[in-house]
Amino acid sequence: MLGRIVNILLTHLHMDHIQGLGFFGPLYDPGVDVHIWGPASSMLRLEARLSRYLSPPLFPVHLRDLPKVVCHEVPRPPFDIGPFRIRTALVCHPGPTVGYRIEAAEPSMVYLPDHEPALCLPNGRWPAPDWISGYDIAFNADLLIHDAQYTDEEYASCVGWGHSTYRHAFEFAAQVGAKRLVPFHHDPSHDDDMLDRLLEDSIPRYKSPCLAVAGREGAVFSI
Repeated sequence: MLGRIVNILLTHLHMDHIQGLGFFGPLYDPGVDVHIWGPASSMLRLEARLSRYLSPPLFPVHLRDLPKVVCHEVPRPPFDIGPFRIRTALVCHPGPTVGYRIEAAEPSMVYLPDHEPALCLPNGRWPAPDWISGYDIAFNADLLIHDAQYTDEEYASCVGWGHSTYRHAFEFAAQVGAKRLVPFHHDPSHDDDMLDRLLEDSIPRYKSPCLAVAGREGAVFSI
């Protein structure tokens, strides 16, 4: 929140990413300007897409009835929110999905929570950078928050679902030269003990040059 302005950056509109939106208090405060950034589709603008959720029967309040909400479509050329420069790009995930790079002076943070850059890798080998989804916005990121939903065994039956394994996340981080990796978008069936074990096993196995730290609720990262 910057003063009485709130900016919400949506990567895509799958329900697990927007189901809390209707319960966000500042949406109903006429003294707060809320700016929602997210992808349109080939058929509908962002506002129309969000209105499908923020309307009956899925939700009792219409998007159009919220006091001061403005929708902005991404991807778009770089733009500024307060002191932050925001870069966006479409990435590999079902439906229109964008990744975000947020920069302030030198440090940079990249947010790719739903991403399958390793889809259809030829013989498991990563292609040239120009062919890797998300490469441009993730290059040399100080902090990379990246999808790591599956184990290799689980991924075998979920190819094309738009998510990565721990191996994919570590290899992608190495490809882009990220300095710190935060595996994220954990599978709901993985409990805390399993998540700890997956990260502990991955660090020596994939020998990533970047520091890896688990994504946890309430975690704070300084860059």
